[in-house]
Amino acid sequence: MKRDVRILLLGEAQVGKTSLIMALVGEEFPEEVPPRAEEITIPADVTPEKVPTHIVDYSESEQTEDELQEEIAKANVVCVVYDVTKEATIEKIRTKWIPMVNGGAEKGARIPIILVGNKSDLQMGSSMEVILPIMNQFSEIETCVECSAKNLKNISELFYYAQKAVLHPTAPLYDPEEKQLRPACSRALTRIFNLSDQDNNQILSDDELNYFQKSCFGNPLAPQALEDVKMVVWKNTTDGVQDNGLTLNGFLFLNTLFIQRGRHETTWTILRRFGYDDELELTDDYLYPQFRLPPGCSTELNHLGYQFLQRLFEKHDKDQDGALSPAELQNFFSVFPCMPWGPELYNTVCTTDKGLLSLHGFLCQWTLIAYLDVRHCLECLGYLGYPILSEQDSQTQALTVTREKRIDLEKGQTQRNVFLCKVLGARGAGKSAFLQAFLGRSLATLAGFQGQWLLDRRDQSSVKCSPSPKHSPCCLRRCFHPWQAQRENPGEPSPYTINTVQVNGQEKYLILHEVSAETQFTKPSDAACDVACLIYDLSDPKSFSYCASIYKQHYMDSQIPCVFVASKTDLPEASQQPGLSPAEFCYKHCLPPPFLFSCHSQGPPGTAIYTKLATAATFPHLNAVELGAASFWLRVALGAAVTALVGFTLYRVLAKNK
Repeated sequence: MKRDVRILLLGEAQVGKTSLIMALVGEEFPEEVPPRAEEITIPADVTPEKVPTHIVDYSESEQTEDELQEEIAKANVVCVVYDVTKEATIEKIRTKWIPMVNGGAEKGARIPIILVGNKSDLQMGSSMEVILPIMNQFSEIETCVECSAKNLKNISELFYYAQKAVLHPTAPLYDPEEKQLRPACSRALTRIFNLSDQDNNQILSDDELNYFQKSCFGNPLAPQALEDVKMVVWKNTTDGVQDNGLTLNGFLFLNTLFIQRGRHETTWTILRRFGYDDELELTDDYLYPQFRLPPGCSTELNHLGYQFLQRLFEKHDKDQDGALSPAELQNFFSVFPCMPWGPELYNTVCTTDKGLLSLHGFLCQWTLIAYLDVRHCLECLGYLGYPILSEQDSQTQALTVTREKRIDLEKGQTQRNVFLCKVLGARGAGKSAFLQAFLGRSLATLAGFQGQWLLDRRDQSSVKCSPSPKHSPCCLRRCFHPWQAQRENPGEPSPYTINTVQVNGQEKYLILHEVSAETQFTKPSDAACDVACLIYDLSDPKSFSYCASIYKQHYMDSQIPCVFVASKTDLPEASQQPGLSPAEFCYKHCLPPPFLFSCHSQGPPGTAIYTKLATAATFPHLNAVELGAASFWLRVALGAAVTALVGFTLYRVLAKNK
């Protein structure tokens, strides 16, 4: 909504433009009228819409043509004043004033016009019979008001309608020539209907209508008023009312009726409540509310966010099989400008045996988005109507900002529930298979699921992926995945997987991020994560050296816990070249010995390594301490054993000598 309104009065000389302004300000007919009134500003607190209003007069005798054009360019609405007793001033509306105001402008860019018939006190009848053909000819004419500056008739109403034409314009909503809603308005109202249809049965019940009414206007409808509304729709449409509820067609008809009867502020109230601006686009203030994320902190969905998303999942799970089919998922995202999730979703989260998106996988995906790109998450929650449906101020209420990681390390405890693990390794080490194993997919399963994703996605330039869906330019800004910018090929599968693991009886989300062997860490933040998984091919003699090099360059002096994983243990082990063996290297750097892993099995892969990674991320302050302590107590135990053995031997020698 505009912050202020600028009203310009035009018309032939002596029609009473200046008198109307002075009558409004002085609340009486002026005895002396100057050639032109000074610009006046009506404060916000005395206007019906609570918006400052500037009223500008025009005098042909005192202003040049250039000055007039300048004023027209600055005006939000133009009041063309005519004398109801002089037909010549009416004819000038058609031939002079409207062409001057909107001559070369396209329909959507035309300035709204209010026709003002002054001096109604001098005429018994009405001028509307002559005015109606003009109103039908020019769609930018909002309304016509007959008034009298002399007896103050309709003076306040005139300026109210002018203000209303700016703050609640008809043009974006309704096409008067076609006598129907404009496409953008219809799309916006359809989205609002779908959000308000909380049981997803394509009908707004009495409860849903009252919730909608209360959200938009503050109070529910009285039972009789609700029945009257449905009766009006039923009488004027063939399918507007079904099962005693309002259908989408009925909802659209009702808004069309509001506009046709001059109550378009009702439709604008609805649209603005759901986040729309004057161009019928969702505002940035609605989609991207202020949200501060300090350095070292992360973002997670809280219980309010999870509850909201679970309700929506259940709403769109029409067959109640605990999963969303592609059609159900498409319906879920019908309130978005385009589909934000592509086919890579199914290799990012767990699916059902039939390959459908389960509730668990659905919540995992949202957890991933909230962690990786909080701005995108806020935007998505906005499209889903979170503030309205959850009765919250904004989407930020669905998110939690975690404590700074530095403080977690100092205090030796964390409240985080989502952890990021970077999976690093040489080309062909098995990183992609390791990520898919986290979703319960072994090599045998993956062979049937989608074979090409066994390859290291980030390393194999020869892999051909199907192109990602093309969105219209207006959707590109908002409909890409938070990790899409990191991909070399937009069509390739996501380098992330996410699942839950149990850590000391608590459920934690673990995100695995596969890092390409060609990735260059140019700054410390590139290597940042909660735990690093360095994976090497046990059967490749040169695979481990890459992990060792990465560890020494980026992790050896950091506080990030590291876990080495020896993959492909079903293959014969090769001696790693050059330098220390993996076990010796880990011992030297006080790291746990390499974890043996293989996803070449008929059953689901083991989960122990993922629990180990999540535990290391949850208790990063314990890793080095525990390892150091374990090494110390091992030396103490060995020392004690040796001392006991020496003492026992010495005792036997002395006893024999005696």
